[in-house]
Amino acid sequence: MNSEQESSPLLEARGLSKWYGKGEGRFRALDDVTVRIRKGESVAIVGKSGSGKSTLMHLLALLDAPDEGAVIVEGRDASGLRPREVNELRNRQFGFVFQQFFLTANTSVLDNVTLPLKIAGVSGRERRARGLAALQKFGLKDKAKNRASDLSGGQKQRVVLTRALVGEPAVIFADEPTGNLDSATGSLVEEELFQLNRERGITLVLVTHDEDLAARCDRQILVRDGRIVDTAEVAA
Repeated sequence: MNSEQESSPLLEARGLSKWYGKGEGRFRALDDVTVRIRKGESVAIVGKSGSGKSTLMHLLALLDAPDEGAVIVEGRDASGLRPREVNELRNRQFGFVFQQFFLTANTSVLDNVTLPLKIAGVSGRERRARGLAALQKFGLKDKAKNRASDLSGGQKQRVVLTRALVGEPAVIFADEPTGNLDSATGSLVEEELFQLNRERGITLVLVTHDEDLAARCDRQILVRDGRIVDTAEVAA
């Protein structure tokens, strides 16, 4: 990692705080969190349920806005962007893999995969070509015309991964990406994620309870009670 990469993180959180609820039920999910994520890095955000790790990922991914602090993406403060600019940035730079599949059940696998391209204004012919190529990479081309509801859980997660990659993102955010999968399928999805990190330089930001998955990342960030209490490089 050279000094230029060190000084110019791909993503940076500066003093993030986030509250949820109202009145006596109001609580602080994140408390003055600062973290830097470098291009091409794989980072695991770990901690117990309710620690604030998913909230941190959602803020970094611009899926929610902090109550205090700022998220900086490639040197740009996201708070200064218009909603349309935020949507365009997310669609262009980010891919998402969640434990919940968020697929449109009665729509074809191909249409689910190419949705980010449609939002980006890519032509129908190019969407189809890129979508089929991505599905072929993950062994799902023969499922292109199937409805998403007809797939197994493992196949659905691989479709989600394909959708995350079809737009060639700089960052993949994954929240418990193997949580709903059997061990064999989970290992396959895990290997595909790290292969993309190694071969394409895609930055990985993973939220996970899985110690083995976290150990494969370059760095682990431990969140407890809304604060970062430890961040450590993982030994090679």
